[in-house]
Amino acid sequence: MRTISEINEKINRKCAVVLTVEELKAQVKEIGVSKTAQQVDVITTGTFEPMESSGAVINLGHTDPPIKIRRCWLDGVPAYSGFGAVDLYLGASCAIEVMDGEEARERGGGHVIEDLIAGKPVQVRAQGQITDCYPRASFETTITRETINQFYLFNPRNLYQNFIVGVNGGDRPLFTYLGPLQPRLGNAVYSNPGGISPLFNDPDLQLIGIGTRIFLGGGIGYVAWEGTQHFPLQKRLANHTPIGPAATLALIGDAKQMDARWVRGCYFKSYGPSLMLGVGVPLPVLNEEVVARAAVQDQDLVAPVVDFAIPRRVRPTFGLVSYAQLKSGRITIEGKAVRVAPLASMFFSRQVALELKQWITAGEFTLTEPVSPIPMERAFLPQDRWTNL
Repeated sequence: MRTISEINEKINRKCAVVLTVEELKAQVKEIGVSKTAQQVDVITTGTFEPMESSGAVINLGHTDPPIKIRRCWLDGVPAYSGFGAVDLYLGASCAIEVMDGEEARERGGGHVIEDLIAGKPVQVRAQGQITDCYPRASFETTITRETINQFYLFNPRNLYQNFIVGVNGGDRPLFTYLGPLQPRLGNAVYSNPGGISPLFNDPDLQLIGIGTRIFLGGGIGYVAWEGTQHFPLQKRLANHTPIGPAATLALIGDAKQMDARWVRGCYFKSYGPSLMLGVGVPLPVLNEEVVARAAVQDQDLVAPVVDFAIPRRVRPTFGLVSYAQLKSGRITIEGKAVRVAPLASMFFSRQVALELKQWITAGEFTLTEPVSPIPMERAFLPQDRWTNL
């Protein structure tokens, strides 16, 4: 029906018809797939959820005399400095280092990234390797996003196509990357926002590929590569959506353009710091199949209920539940009603999709053709060869 070039022409003329994915699903219910496909040019999706496999590349600029940084801390959080002399990588889940006797603060790389995006000052302490061309041994300074060169997010694993529901069948509380799980099935937690999440609405990644322009943290970003732990061969339902963790994407974007409203450091009790991140992906309506795939409802999407009380890579499950059941606030496990809460913010996920819609409608955001598809044949390789030490 359409090409991306034709859609971009309409965007530039500010006459493209753009719906959020929730609006699209409602319209399909009302008038059907075929009529909706004739009327709509772009569908916007969104999520706002913890994405701990994220981080920032930072170039400080050279000092005088110059330094070859080999150890560095930003507001007390270690940054990796094994690149060029003043290139750093700050991981979102890296925790603050504390001196002997100090009480650990609930702060990490995600909070420092948020502060830099918000324009706040960040303290730098660095130690160098002395060489003939880098004679300086150490330095301390204060930086902001305006006083550094490059500052961009490069996130190895974002946008899980699906994830798990965590529960605890044991007899003590567990503190996990899904947050606290109460004993004896006291609660359940899930992280994916379901039917509004980007990759659920393009299950075979026919529209999303390397080079796809996206909403990332309130600025413009791009799909850089397949994400780590990318597992598109996960078992799937007849509607092509996976029954558990599947495809992932690596994302990149200029953090100097971002807004701290959409990039927030967070902390999981007795687990560690992370980053809440808003990501929105536009789906061009090239044909009816695009609309049919994006019309999928929460009752037609499922996730596995996993027992974290078993400390193994492969944990027992209590079967599959639909996202409609999860969003009801309660699920039933072995005859017991269990209260459920999401880690993703449904409100902010919707706001991401809405803001991206507004950008496109205003002609401020055009679509890109992927330069290469995301591989869909990747298997998941565990580390089963190991030695107890």
